[in-house]
Amino acid sequence: MLLAIDVGNTHTVCGVWSGEEWLAIWRRTTNRHVTEDELAAWLKGMFDLSELPWHIDAVVCGSVVPQVDLTWSRVGERWLNVPVRFVKLGSDVGLTVEYDPPHAVGADRIANALGALDRFSPPIIVVDFGTATTFDSIDAAGVYVGGAILPGVTLSSESLFQKAAKLPTVPYVAPPTALGRNTVHSLQSGIMFGYAGAIDSLAQKINHELGGDAKIVATGGLGNLFLGICTSIESYEPNLTLDGLVIAAERLNSRCP
Repeated sequence: MLLAIDVGNTHTVCGVWSGEEWLAIWRRTTNRHVTEDELAAWLKGMFDLSELPWHIDAVVCGSVVPQVDLTWSRVGERWLNVPVRFVKLGSDVGLTVEYDPPHAVGADRIANALGALDRFSPPIIVVDFGTATTFDSIDAAGVYVGGAILPGVTLSSESLFQKAAKLPTVPYVAPPTALGRNTVHSLQSGIMFGYAGAIDSLAQKINHELGGDAKIVATGGLGNLFLGICTSIESYEPNLTLDGLVIAAERLNSRCP
């Protein structure tokens, strides 16, 4: 079995891949100060709760938080008895990257591109709703050519709630109308419809620059909330990053037996 680890700034997602399907997927808060023993205890508990054997053949990690890379390496060495292989460069996993510099493309974005290319014909735009909302763009030749980054919906909204004392925290639900009749509905209109408008505008501009016929898909924790609101997004692929890590693991293994 393969353990795939997607370390984001806010959450870390771990998935157990059987070789044919995901046996379990778990999410935890990313903690830069966690120890390898604490991670192993959590991981062992999740294996037990999912009734999975405590045995892993390989581990692949895509991390955008360098502070925890060594910790996950120690989990592999001490508790799983396998090395953790990290996704670093597109060239290491067969992805051509035209970005300046190429190593600035995060592991999650490389994994998104691999997962998308495995599922769809390029050109493709992947909109990843995380701490930041990122646009990963693959041209018709299958080359990663860049994208866009904007503050995530949660990050933006929480900043507003913290700075405006009279504004309440609201759930991320689209109101029935854009014209808000009370404070909650006004906030939901601005957050949900306003953010969807930003997503659509960026997606359409990038699509035009790619030639106009790109497949536009969403992933990430809040991506499903915008599937019916963003007119540009065609589908929601919740496990796209993990799927890409599986492909990355296969290619890393072929390069480094």
